[in-house]
Amino acid sequence: MFSKMRKHAFLSLSLLLAFLFYCSTTTLAQPAQAPALPAVAPAKPADSPAKPADSPAKPADSPAKLADAPTPPGPPDVTKILQKAGGFTILIRLLKRTAVADQIKGQLNDTKNGFTLFAPTDAAFSSLKSGTLNSLSDEQKIRLIQFHTLPTFYTLENFQTVTNPLRTQAGDTNPGNYPLNVTSMGNQVNISTGLVNATVSGTVYSDNRLSIYKVDKVLLPLDIFVAKPPVPAPALAPTKPKDNKNTAGSPKSSTTTTTTPTVVGSDAASLALAEHGVMVSVGVSIFVAAFSML
Repeated sequence: MFSKMRKHAFLSLSLLLAFLFYCSTTTLAQPAQAPALPAVAPAKPADSPAKPADSPAKPADSPAKLADAPTPPGPPDVTKILQKAGGFTILIRLLKRTAVADQIKGQLNDTKNGFTLFAPTDAAFSSLKSGTLNSLSDEQKIRLIQFHTLPTFYTLENFQTVTNPLRTQAGDTNPGNYPLNVTSMGNQVNISTGLVNATVSGTVYSDNRLSIYKVDKVLLPLDIFVAKPPVPAPALAPTKPKDNKNTAGSPKSSTTTTTTPTVVGSDAASLALAEHGVMVSVGVSIFVAAFSML
C-alpha cells in the first residue's frame, strides 16, 4: 500500500513538474515571439511615408486638368486668317498700317454684333490705276479699308434680306458718309459703291463673330475717288440779288420825274424838242407883252 501511495505521489509530482515545465516553457516562449510584432509594426510607418509621396502627385495632375479644360477662345486675328488663306498681301499691309486690324480685334471683344470684311485679292489691287493708293492720304487709306468693313456679322444668306444702303465702318448710310449697297441673287452676292460693282467670289472665314469674303475688285467709295462739285457762287454771295433789285427799281423812280436827264434815244430827242418849244413860246410871250406896252 505504501508503495502504491509512493507511486501515486511520484506520478503526481511528475505531472506537477511536467505542468510547471510546460508553463515555464510557454511563458519563456512568449517573449521570444514579442519581437515579431515590432518587426511588423514598422512596416506600417514605412507605408505612411508613401502616402505623402503620393499626395504631391495630385497637384502635379491639377495643371493637366486645367490644360484640358476648355478655355474661352480669344477674338480671331484678321491678318493671320488672311495670311493662312494666301493672296491678300496688299490688304494685309494696309490693315496693319492703318491699324484697322487692331481696331476689329479690339471691338470684337466689346460687341456682340460681330464684323464682316470684304477682302480684295492682290489681283484686285493690281487692276487699279497706277499710283491710286499712293495718291491717298493716311486718313483716306483708313477710310478706304474701313469702307470694306461692316459692323455686323453677315452670312451669305443674310444678304438676301438686308436693307440698303448698309452702314460701313467708314461712316453712316447717309450720302457723303460712305454707304454701301449689297444685293444677292441666288448664290451670287454683288456689291455696289456707286463707282465700282464687285462680286463675292468665295468665303475665306466665317464663325459666329467674324466673316471674311473674297471680292474681285477694290471697293472705291465716291467720297474719295470722285471730286465733289464746287459750291455755287450765289450761295457764297447772297447780297447780289439785293443789288439787282435796287437797280431794277431805279427806272421806276425815273418815271416819276418827267425832266430826268437819264432818258436816252428817241424819248430824249422828243423831250429836248418839247423843252425848246416851251422856251420859244415863252420868248414870244415876252416879246408881245413888251410891244403892247409901247
